[in-house]
Amino acid sequence: MSTNWPQLDYNGWRETCSALHLYLQVVGKYRLAHTPWLNHSWNATFYVTPTGLASSPIPDGPGIEILFDFQEHKVVGTCGNGHRASFDLGPTTVAAFRADFVKLITDLGGTPTFHDTPNEVPDPVPFSEDHRDRPYDRDAVQRYHQALVAIDRVFYRFRTAFLGKSSPVHLFWGALDLAVTRFSGRRAPLHPAGIPSLPDDVAQEAYDREVSSAGFWPGGNGIDYPAFYSYAYPSPTGYRSAPVQPDAAFWHDGLSEFMLPYDAVRAAPDPDEALMAFLVSTYEAAADLGGWDRDLLECPHGRPRQVRTPTAAPTTAPSTTDGTVERDDGSSKGRYRLVVDGALAEMTYSRVGKSQIIIDHTEVPDALRGRKVGERLVRQAIEDARRDKVVIIPLCPFAKAMIGRHPEWQDVLPPSKT
Repeated sequence: MSTNWPQLDYNGWRETCSALHLYLQVVGKYRLAHTPWLNHSWNATFYVTPTGLASSPIPDGPGIEILFDFQEHKVVGTCGNGHRASFDLGPTTVAAFRADFVKLITDLGGTPTFHDTPNEVPDPVPFSEDHRDRPYDRDAVQRYHQALVAIDRVFYRFRTAFLGKSSPVHLFWGALDLAVTRFSGRRAPLHPAGIPSLPDDVAQEAYDREVSSAGFWPGGNGIDYPAFYSYAYPSPTGYRSAPVQPDAAFWHDGLSEFMLPYDAVRAAPDPDEALMAFLVSTYEAAADLGGWDRDLLECPHGRPRQVRTPTAAPTTAPSTTDGTVERDDGSSKGRYRLVVDGALAEMTYSRVGKSQIIIDHTEVPDALRGRKVGERLVRQAIEDARRDKVVIIPLCPFAKAMIGRHPEWQDVLPPSKT
């Protein structure tokens, strides 16, 4: 078992976790109040560092950055004029923490103004009025930080395999979740909002584009154990029934998300790969069932000192060095295949009598992502269908999405019944 994945007992440090959550909200709301809005509330988040959680520079006064140092157990503020201020993390009240933080910002030359009430917590009490004594378990906080560092490493590697719009790996202080989000590039239906203690316009702006999002909770939010989650908005048909990995992952009806307990990852022979399997399989379920253009959006995982191979659109027709689409046509099944640089891409289909074929699967290896290989397979099928006077039924999500983006190809589809 890797020592990079520490034991996390949520029930054992629940009260400290709750206190830390509120302290992060105090600082997060200060950042939110002084930073121009960035899409999907990305201007409000924290980032994992080797020593804790950092705000990144906040444009207030001389420029201020806040670090929750979980090694020395301090809140540390630094600013553009070289000044530094800090105070200790320990047993206290939320009101006292707020007062210490206001003094820190004032000492650094900033303006400590921000909204005084927590978000996304049950029965929120204004920070300045929360005088309940809170514990501070130093060892539990250090274990939590150690887990965040391990998770951040895997989330970051997962992010490198996506060329489309993607969030940073960042921690939202509203729900205390470390998250990374991928976007299809398409608009989403207006979100219904209604999230407790979160303004509706914030929720609706956060989900105004199609997403596949994954993250980590230390506990809470309807579960009493640390866990990873993954969801899609809007959730495509069949998503909840999609096969995902590893075996310990499951669909949570109450949360309408896929879940994977942290302990299952920690106990795996290779925790990094167990978590990666969850991230990849849940994303692929959302992308395939939602008809995302995976050929355009994805690339191989990044590696140190290796520049990604560019896949710019060709200015001329593909040359013979790009391979030729070949067809293996049988009496009941067939496939289109294309070999490029030694890598095989294929699209399979089944026959329905003499006048119809069903495209059921398209497979493009990572090495060929972004090179329009999948599009070439579909284009060849369209051309053959026109020549042979055959109707295409695209059950494959990729083929269906590709034909949907090309109105000039839709003459080979079955006639509409409406």
